[in-house]
Amino acid sequence: MTGDAGVSSIDPVAVGGEGLGVQTLRPRRTLGWSIGMTIAALALPLLAAELWLMNTRESWPVIAATASVGVVLILVAWFGYRRTRASISKYGIVEHGFFGGVSTVAARDVAGVLRVQLYRANSLDTTQELFVVERTGRGAFRMRGRFWDEPTMDRVADVLGVEETVGSEPMTLAELREANPRLLYWFERRSLTR
Repeated sequence: MTGDAGVSSIDPVAVGGEGLGVQTLRPRRTLGWSIGMTIAALALPLLAAELWLMNTRESWPVIAATASVGVVLILVAWFGYRRTRASISKYGIVEHGFFGGVSTVAARDVAGVLRVQLYRANSLDTTQELFVVERTGRGAFRMRGRFWDEPTMDRVADVLGVEETVGSEPMTLAELREANPRLLYWFERRSLTR
């Protein structure tokens, strides 16, 4: 299936018999454009300033180098986005991250799925967050609402065959940090205001 929310496959992978039932989930398709446009928006003013301030005959290598770096950054971001995916089955999760890392979580280590509404920084708007929680209480896999759509998140607990808990009230990152810091990334566990 394709669409603005990305590409996902719900067909089982045929490996003798009934198959593994692997679903490959991808982030929102519009995210790729957002990343590329952000990098372009940062690089274009620098190029424009170089063109204006420098004599183009003597400084063309500097301008060409700046343009090349901008194009390389856009391509790296695009390929990082294209390789990002999560393969989920009743046996666990294999996540291929934006920066190329691969992490695996066995289904036997998964205690459940937690979904909460988190307030965005300095806003009353919220985003859906999904956490796959290990039996130790640590967050093993996370889906942020800015990157993944809700129908994709809806399938995770069903495919893993675990219970999903939905938070009743929206919360701030500080409240989540106090309630369960082990769900968060290492850089989110400390407040910058202390």
